[in-house]
Order: sequence, then structure tokens, then C-alpha cells
Amino acid sequence: MVGWCKKSRLKDLLPKVEGKYLPNEMMSKYTWFGVGGPAEVLFCPKDNADLADFMKKKPYNLPIFVIGGGSNVLVRDGGIPGVVIKLDSKEYKKYQLEDGKIICGAGMKNAELKKIMLENNIGGLEFLVSIPGTLGGAVKTNAGCFGKELKDVLLEATVVNGEGEEIKVLADDFNLGYRCSYFPDDWIVTQMVFAAKPQEKETTLKIIEEQKAYRMKTQPHNVKTAGSTFKNPEGLKAWELIKKTGSNAIKVNDAEVSNVHCNFLVNKGNASAQDLEDLGNKIIENVKRETSIVLEWEVKRVGVAK
Repeated sequence: MVGWCKKSRLKDLLPKVEGKYLPNEMMSKYTWFGVGGPAEVLFCPKDNADLADFMKKKPYNLPIFVIGGGSNVLVRDGGIPGVVIKLDSKEYKKYQLEDGKIICGAGMKNAELKKIMLENNIGGLEFLVSIPGTLGGAVKTNAGCFGKELKDVLLEATVVNGEGEEIKVLADDFNLGYRCSYFPDDWIVTQMVFAAKPQEKETTLKIIEEQKAYRMKTQPHNVKTAGSTFKNPEGLKAWELIKKTGSNAIKVNDAEVSNVHCNFLVNKGNASAQDLEDLGNKIIENVKRETSIVLEWEVKRVGVAK
């Protein structure tokens, strides 16, 4: 554990909250890779009022990072300075239905949409069900698969900004692009409104099961991975470049490339975050050397080295 975590008194400087503070909380418990050092403080707010009050009263220039379901993120071994916010209370897992809309909390897991759609005979969000993580995290990355992206179904979202103001934001104002978004770093998405359509549950279930079967056949499962590692260069496939250049054979200790899909890195058991990041960077270097194409990380790397 790095020195700033051993000696940190950050919790003593933070405002009183109704949720909970967890100092020196190991992030390896919250990431799909199963790696990552401690958050200086992990904050789980009770609700939006609690989150807004924290944002208003927190120390000036306090580093803030929001973590969703822990997929698509690589937390470095030295941990994350400042406060990591996780919207994990029951308030952020609620939903309600309106005409042609589903309103969901940011802490809801994508997979939970399956039950909602089947019980209410609605569809249109099937592609999100098989994407690991939470709905709030899906906004930040404009998650997508099977020819659809979150921007295709998002209507608006509720945000708590850096000043502790709760605001409604239209989908277009998030500037969602391919596996990215362009909105202020201090915007914390707390609730989303999605477009849905009437659909018999048999049809919805058929689509979900077909997509699940495809993923089970073509992507690794029951292993420590974070999803697609690199973005696809325009007009190309990252996995094809990795395989073509022999980069899928590169290993760093227990960090390997999946033998099911070579755009997935895998922690075989005892890999460190540094091992995984080194592996990714070696792949980038090798692909660039062989093709002059530079792969870009899709997995978000955060924190400090040990």
C-alpha cells in the first residue's frame, strides 16, 4: 500500500454525509480484472441530496473519480488519490415506467434490464443487457454492441455537477461518440431516461438469448477481464490487427491475451495492474511497428503506479 494511503487523513477533511466513507478501500474488490490498489476514500452516497451536499462542501480541487460496475476500467496498483464515488445504494437501483420510456438509476446493472423488459412487455434495450457494468458507466463510454449504441436510446439524464447542482441534460448535450463522450469530468450521471417500445416478451427474450449465445461463443467468460481492450480504428478491427501481427502471443506474467477473442486481456490469476497495462502497451507497440497503426485504449486506466 502506498504511503499516501497509510498516512492519509482525507476522511477528516470531508463533509458529513448520510452515506458511507470507506478509507483505504481496495479497488480490486470492485473491478472485473480483480486488480487495483486502494481508493484514498470510497464514498457511497445515500441519494442525490447526499451526493449534491457532498459536492457543494467538499474541499476545493479534491480529485474525484466515479466507478460503475468495474468493467472497462483498470485501476493501477498504487490506488486512486482523492475520493472514489460509487452509486451503490438502493436509491440508484430503482426504475419507473412512463409511456414509451424507462427511467433507471445509474447504479442499476445493465443485466437487470432483462427482467424489467420481460415483465412489462417492452423492448429496444436488449443490446445493453449483455454489456457488463452499470447504466451510469454506459453513458460515459457510450456503450454499444450488435449495431446499437447507448446514444440511440438515451433521451435525457439527471446529473449532479461539480457545484452540487442537480440538472437535467438532454442526450445530445453529452456529445456521445464511438466509445466516448465529451461532457465535463465533474458531471456525475445519476439517472437516465431511455426510449422503449411495446414488444411481446417472447420476442424480447429471443433477441436477448441470441445475443447472449453469440457472446458466449465469441468472447471470454468466467475469467478476469474488462471487456474490449482497444477501440477499433476507423474501418478496421482491433482484434484482426492484434492477431495479424502476432501480438496475441505476448504475455506479461499472469496477464495474457484471451484465446477466445484477442481484443480481450485476461488476468489468469495473479497478474498485477502493472502487468496488464504493460501487456496492453506492448501490444500497441507491436501493432504500430508492424502496421503503422496506433491502437487506442478503450479500457480506462486510472490511479497511480505502485
